[in-house]
Amino acid sequence: MIIPIFKTHYSIGKSILSIAPESTSEASGPDSVIDIAKENGIKDLFLVEDSFMGFLEAKSACEASGINFIFAISLNICSNLNDVQEGDKNIPSHKVNIFSKSSEGCQILYKIYTEYNCDHNSIIDLSSLKEHWDEDHLSMAIPFYDSFIFKNLFSFDIFCPNFSDFNPVFFIEEKSLPYDFFLADAVEAYTQSNNFKTQKTHSIYYKNRDDFDAFVSYKLICSRGSYGGFKSSLEKPNLDHMSSDQFSFESYLQKCEN
Repeated sequence: MIIPIFKTHYSIGKSILSIAPESTSEASGPDSVIDIAKENGIKDLFLVEDSFMGFLEAKSACEASGINFIFAISLNICSNLNDVQEGDKNIPSHKVNIFSKSSEGCQILYKIYTEYNCDHNSIIDLSSLKEHWDEDHLSMAIPFYDSFIFKNLFSFDIFCPNFSDFNPVFFIEEKSLPYDFFLADAVEAYTQSNNFKTQKTHSIYYKNRDDFDAFVSYKLICSRGSYGGFKSSLEKPNLDHMSSDQFSFESYLQKCEN
């Protein structure tokens, strides 16, 4: 089973999907994750965002549509906050996704998010995260891209996180990127040696493959013409993972059919 993992425009620069059903917006407006879920019989909507900005809108829309809302925040994790000086930039970090399992979990998640943004300049370490952790109400997932395994393999970072207090699930994806199989093998090796579970997922940032150009254009606008120190254009976007157009719901449906 492949789980679709959605993002919306509330994660700025990451998705061109909206939350609101199209019936409440312009017909020519962005595709809605609620409409996609309703049209395709999706009962559990997994939404992983970079902020809480769209949380209440998504929760209300899911309740009105009879959809089970499963929400997570994506966080930047560094090795040790004590090593981070105020004003530091380009701090080595990797991503984790924190899911809420309940209403109480949402409250804990919001506390973590508030501390993450207000006290730690949008970065946190696992020891700080542990202070809030409650396995009954929260769960951790490690994304396939931008994980510590990805960073160690392709960015020459050296992350050795201790997940003994969190029991994370590791996501595995396949987007026809040249390093997907190599990365998947590394994830499988790590999880097997540490007795962690894996889950096949599919990240979705736009509805159809034909929306790829619009998605790249939106990312270029948000990057203000440069990304990672390189100039960007529609012909040469220089954006992460932009050699694949499979971050779409259409691609997810095709994978499920195979």
